[in-house]
Order: sequence, then C-alpha cells, then structure tokens
Amino acid sequence: MDKKWKVVVTDWEYADLRYEEQVLGSEQIELVPAQCRTEEEVIAACRDADALINQYAPLSRRVIESLEKCKVITRYGVGVNTVDLQAATEKGICVANVPDYCMDEVADHALALLLAWSRKVVVAHQAIRNGVWDFKVTQPIMRLRGRTLGLVGFGKIPQALARKVQPLGLRVIAYDPYVPKAVADSLDVELATLQELCSQADFVSVHAPLMPSTKGMIGEEQFAQMKKEAIVINTSRGPVIDEQALIAALQRGQIAGAALDVVELEPISPDNPLLAMDNVILTPHVAWYSEEAAAEMRAKAAMGVADVLLYGEYPNYLVNREVKERLQWKESRSTERYAALAQRGADKNGGIVHEKVDA
Repeated sequence: MDKKWKVVVTDWEYADLRYEEQVLGSEQIELVPAQCRTEEEVIAACRDADALINQYAPLSRRVIESLEKCKVITRYGVGVNTVDLQAATEKGICVANVPDYCMDEVADHALALLLAWSRKVVVAHQAIRNGVWDFKVTQPIMRLRGRTLGLVGFGKIPQALARKVQPLGLRVIAYDPYVPKAVADSLDVELATLQELCSQADFVSVHAPLMPSTKGMIGEEQFAQMKKEAIVINTSRGPVIDEQALIAALQRGQIAGAALDVVELEPISPDNPLLAMDNVILTPHVAWYSEEAAAEMRAKAAMGVADVLLYGEYPNYLVNREVKERLQWKESRSTERYAALAQRGADKNGGIVHEKVDA
C-alpha cells in the first residue's frame, strides 16, 4: 500500500504518545500530534486526516463537516460528549470509546470517597494539622453496616462497586431503567425508581453517563427527597448533577454532604462555593486514574483506529452503531487484540508491549 493514513491526536495531557505509537507503529500510518483547543484549531489540523484520537478538543458539527476523509474518531475514556455523534453518523464516521479500562479504579474511588466521608477522615486529618487531637471533631459518625447505598446508573462500574461494598454490610439499591431485573438479582441488588432511591439511600453514588437525558437529573426535586443525613457521591460527570441545586441543598442543610470527583466546570472555579464547605470532599477528576488504566486506555483508543484503517473492521467499541447503515466495514474480530492490551499490563517502564496481530 503506497498511501499513508494520517492519524491526528487532537489533544492530550500525557508526557508522550508512546502507547499510541506502539499500537499504530506501521509504515502505513503517520501519527500527527496536535494540541487543539478550539474548533478552528481542530479544523486546521484535521481537515485531511483519516482518523482522529480525541481527548477534550471540541468535535462539533462544524468541525466534523469540515473533515474531508475521516473514517474513525476514537476518544480517550468512556464519555463521548466532546463529539457530535449525530453529525459523525451522518458523515459516515465511526466513533469509538474505551468503556472498560478503569472499572475497578472508579469503583475503588467511589468507595474511598464513601469511606472517607462516613469515617470523617478529612475532617480528622485537618483538625490534627491545626493542632487539635480530639475525636469529638468528627461527631457524629454512624456505623456503616446496615446502611443503604443507592446507585444512580447500574452499568459495569456501579456493579463493581456493589460487589465491593456488600462485604461491609451495606444494602445496595440501584436506579437504571435499562438494566434487566435478572442482572440486579444476580448481584443481590434491588432495582428502585429514582424517587425510591433518593428517599431510602444514606449514600447516593452517581454513575450515569452524561447525555441530554441525564444532564441535571439529580436536581432540586431529588435533593428534596433525600434524607438529611444523605451523602451524594459523584464519579461520573459533573453536569449529571445540577450543581446550583446541590450547593443550595448543602447550604440549607437539606443533605449532610457531598464527595465529588467531578464538577460542572473543570478545573473548578476559585470562587465555587463548594470549595468553602467543610462538608464537601473534592478530588480533581482522578477516579479513572492508575498507571495501568492510563496505559490501557491510550492503547485501546489507538487500537480503535487500527481496527478501521489497518484491519478494515468496525471499531471494537463502536458507539454510533447506526453508522453501519452507511458503511460496509467488516464486523470486529479484534477481541483477542484488545484482551492482549488489557491483560499484558505495564512493563517496567510503564509501557504496554504491543505485538502485531495478523488480520
């Protein structure tokens, strides 16, 4: 093949692109790094690209309509809210994500936030740093066993969280209209309506993806239904919670507190009232992160490009499945390639050793 495929990394926040280079290291591919922030910058860098790997740069309808040859867009991570899926589908562009790279990490982080809040770890730590050695600064602490965790969304990550918390004696309920009862039953989790979950849960852990139907789904009405002792945990996307309604609920004492890995505007604004609240724990959108998860995510995002350009297949993690009505790629046969990336783990230098797999 004489032609070289042009693959543009629209933006990234890593020290290098070694995992992407390992996967896409081929005489057939030219990997072009960019650091685009605006639509104009994306259009300038990507107009003649055959594929894009995207992190945060906006891939709006205007951007997508400017792409002359693009066949596939892959996103670092689970969410695809940076991409206009409808425009991509209309243009015949496959959009893929990496939905399974950090299930344990996010579940572990949600559990860490739950335990940190319920045992008042941050409060005690700060008191000691301020010269106060007195357990009474943590009052009240309630026993965890017998309390209820409500999961908003019941995909793979909250399912993993359910398995982690049940040995602690927590009852688990979940709201997800798309999950069959048999799945919940198999994990000893009760399905509930959102209203039932809000009224019963001591801990409300949010795991819904961000889309038009979920934006602000936890808002004033839901906070009004919660217990005064309830804690809200969010490791999904900030806008799934109506942040102004959350701030108001915390200020009124309508709920007891919040533990948030994500907020509506990131990085958080210095004047955000959440920063001044003693009953709020904040972490900087880090729930997804471990060295292994980062390596796996980046390698799998690159493999989504290889699926299309090198193997002539739909991406293994195709998001906009309606695009199949416009294309004639082969069905994905890449399960083994992805399993190798997930299971091989990181080498001593933090890299994944990629072995070429014949199509």
